Amino acid sequence: MNPLAGQLNESIKAGNTHVYDMLSTLGKEIFFPKEGILSQSAEATAHAKKYNATIGIATENGIPMHLSVIQDKLSAFQPKDLYSYAPPAGKPELRTVWRSKMLQENPSLQDKSFGNPVVTNALTHGLSIIADLFVDEGDAVIYPDKNWENYELTFGIRRHGETVNYPLFTQEMTFNSAGLREALLAQQGKGKAIVVLNFPNNPTGYTPGLKEGEEIVAVIKEAAEAGINVVVVTDDAYFGLFFEDSLKESLFGKLAGLHPRVLAVKVDGATKEEFVWGFRVGFITFASENSDVLAALENKAIGIIRATISSGSHPSQTFVLDALKAPEFTAQKEEKFQIMKGRANRVKALLNDDKYNEVWDYYPFNSGYFMCLKLKTVSAEALRTHLIHEYGVGTIALGEHDLRIAFSCIEEEYLEDLFRLIYQGIQDLQSV
Repeated sequence: MNPLAGQLNESIKAGNTHVYDMLSTLGKEIFFPKEGILSQSAEATAHAKKYNATIGIATENGIPMHLSVIQDKLSAFQPKDLYSYAPPAGKPELRTVWRSKMLQENPSLQDKSFGNPVVTNALTHGLSIIADLFVDEGDAVIYPDKNWENYELTFGIRRHGETVNYPLFTQEMTFNSAGLREALLAQQGKGKAIVVLNFPNNPTGYTPGLKEGEEIVAVIKEAAEAGINVVVVTDDAYFGLFFEDSLKESLFGKLAGLHPRVLAVKVDGATKEEFVWGFRVGFITFASENSDVLAALENKAIGIIRATISSGSHPSQTFVLDALKAPEFTAQKEEKFQIMKGRANRVKALLNDDKYNEVWDYYPFNSGYFMCLKLKTVSAEALRTHLIHEYGVGTIALGEHDLRIAFSCIEEEYLEDLFRLIYQGIQDLQSV
């Protein structure tokens, strides 16, 4: 093992031996080199005032070389904020601004100890870093039966974690904290589990209420007290899009500092929060009572970034930072929030039509981009195929009976027609 990795591991052990035990083999071996091209280039940038012949970019007239056909279209930004490499951890100012944003939007974080967000290539990359750091073959990765299918690839296929699902909803259609508890306590023999909490949930658009949130936190603490090391990941992809009757902040704040055997990790990003999907700017943030543990985990995360993508897109980070600092940002974001909320409320009003009762129920939704129909009379895949070929309507079939509808991408005035066509498609299939 590289001595630098060993030093990081010793820091983690000294700060919290349970966190060390959570690390995967790769997590224990990975590190960000203190000595190498990047560190030498950083030193040269600070001190080599005459000639800096260190890093692999081209310069001209003292700035990064660039083409006018590109710069002319991006002339609002300086070439230094576009063309040179961003640091592997991300632009320092962006990290600082995002941390401040987290504190403002999550009051429960005010007195908690958590690190500086590390910039990722959006949320999938952040989840992949978590998988690399903490998942070994056979480790239990716990998330509900209604989930984003990429979890299987990220935690299962890539890292050979053992997927453990539990029903998302109880019979009363509230969050199934008892199911989470059963799945988690079943890992006592392994002594370790990775729990993924995704709210607003993809695909259902559900976020728990305050009481349910307290139950989730209590379950995580109970598992820790039972001797299980729990890496609990809040996948906050759709954070902020809370329309009614739900938590309005991430559970990361309540989970941070909960117990020495609980490591809380927040994965979020500008991707969906700020409506910049193609920019691919996300963040990963660790919580720990020990500053040395935070520093070591951050170093290891940056090591994985260096070993995979080297660093994220500099222009995207510049664009996001510029937007976050703009005076108009809050008002413009609120305007888009109200559009999304209007669509969600319109869907609920439409679904309350009694004529739909015979063909579907719908899972609770109060946030995010999506809602899910639970079909009663036809299979989801048969309906999906029929709708796309006969009516030009695209939906997502999940399992035998669930059909996901992304109201986020349908103008409010067209939602009534959308559900009319889905209903017609069911009638067509029933008449065959």
